[in-house]
Amino acid sequence: MGGRHPRVEAVQRVEEGTFDLVLMDMQMPVMDGYAATRRLREQGHSVPIVALTANAMQGDRDKCKEAGCSHFLAKPIDIDRLFALLADTLGTLE
Repeated sequence: MGGRHPRVEAVQRVEEGTFDLVLMDMQMPVMDGYAATRRLREQGHSVPIVALTANAMQGDRDKCKEAGCSHFLAKPIDIDRLFALLADTLGTLE
């Protein structure tokens, strides 16, 4: 299987495009979500980044915030919480 790793490709897409919000899986190989988020913030991207992680302890939440994440959701994702977060962050669509 060739090509780029999905995490590296995702960072590149944000660097090259315009997005309203990023859902960032924090535990991935090659470039984890913490490194990817820090990289985007260092480059000046202000897009809201929602950390998605199986680690739900307060220290994990703090680590996500320190990396530059705007919001935090623990896995398994509660779809109602996700939709509420999206509505609060992005507003309602008409």
